[in-house]
Amino acid sequence: MFDTEELVINMGPQHPSTHGVLRLVLKTDGEIVSEVVPYVGYLHRALEKIAERVTYIQFMPFTDRLDYLAAMNCNFAYAGAVEKLAGIEVPPRAQGLRVIFSELNRIASHLVFFGTCGLDLGAWTPLLYAFREREMVLELFEMTCGARLTYNYGRIGGVSFDIPPEFEKETLEFCDYFVPRIKEYNELLTGNRVFVHRTANVGVISQEQAKRYSLVGPNLRGSGIKFDLRKDEPYWGYEKYDFNVPVGAGEYGVVGDAWNRYWVRILEMTESVKIIRQALAQLPSGDIIAKVPKVFKPPVGEAYFRAESPRGETGFYIVSDGTQKPSRLRIRTGSFTGVSIIPEVGKGAMISDLVAIVGSMDIILPEIDR
Repeated sequence: MFDTEELVINMGPQHPSTHGVLRLVLKTDGEIVSEVVPYVGYLHRALEKIAERVTYIQFMPFTDRLDYLAAMNCNFAYAGAVEKLAGIEVPPRAQGLRVIFSELNRIASHLVFFGTCGLDLGAWTPLLYAFREREMVLELFEMTCGARLTYNYGRIGGVSFDIPPEFEKETLEFCDYFVPRIKEYNELLTGNRVFVHRTANVGVISQEQAKRYSLVGPNLRGSGIKFDLRKDEPYWGYEKYDFNVPVGAGEYGVVGDAWNRYWVRILEMTESVKIIRQALAQLPSGDIIAKVPKVFKPPVGEAYFRAESPRGETGFYIVSDGTQKPSRLRIRTGSFTGVSIIPEVGKGAMISDLVAIVGSMDIILPEIDR
């Protein structure tokens, strides 16, 4: 009965629910989004080109800035690629430490997701709960390497520091404290009537779409596809640990919606606690780093190594020409595919639903603007 016209709206790059400097250009008819076009690059730092200008060892601190919420995972993934290229065997103790710190960082990252996902949809309290527990993880990191955000803890061949004597006791105390808190989160947000209404059946990604867009990590598993590099391509001894790979099952809404992507991350924190307990119990004694020459020159060749980070696969492809610097380095991250699918999933959604969709993808812009 009424004539309407499309309105073009800029959502971001300074918008609290874009999780960084992401700009979404929306074409809307009223509250309905007819088209979404993501614009990235506001945070571009040329990390891949920098890698070709510094030595293999000097590039390690730059990987911290790739995903500042999961810097440990990025450190270790880069080290794994260089080790594969050079044929370096990581000592068993260093492998165990990498697993422990990777899973602690997964918990810390998912806690930020839990808090900000609720905040995007109007719930302020979950953020306070999440940062309360995250502070305990950061204290464990600070106790070990002195840093709380960008750790520079990984080393080619192992890790930079051994854990202090009190680390194991305090980590187990954290695990004992943290597991009941997850039940608290569920009572606070997971089953909250408003939260479920805002996320269930919203931003549904089918298994076919997830495969077509090469989604990884919780975004892939939220669509019901059980693929986790820790299980399917185990590294650093993950095959020794008993844990489950949570997938979306449609408890609320349908499989592949925003709620299922949220729920997979909540379940993953419980599984990370299981892995940490086992890794501490099985942690061998010995060296924490292999012998690597100070003038490090891997042989001519190429290697690709990928690890399961909080946002999915983080992969490093390195080409060596036999010098101290990589001839070429390429990084693959989970956030890029998460942004790529937003135009398809966001079409036909309401503006408020688009906020829930972006929040459920758990993207972080430094991973995209490399």
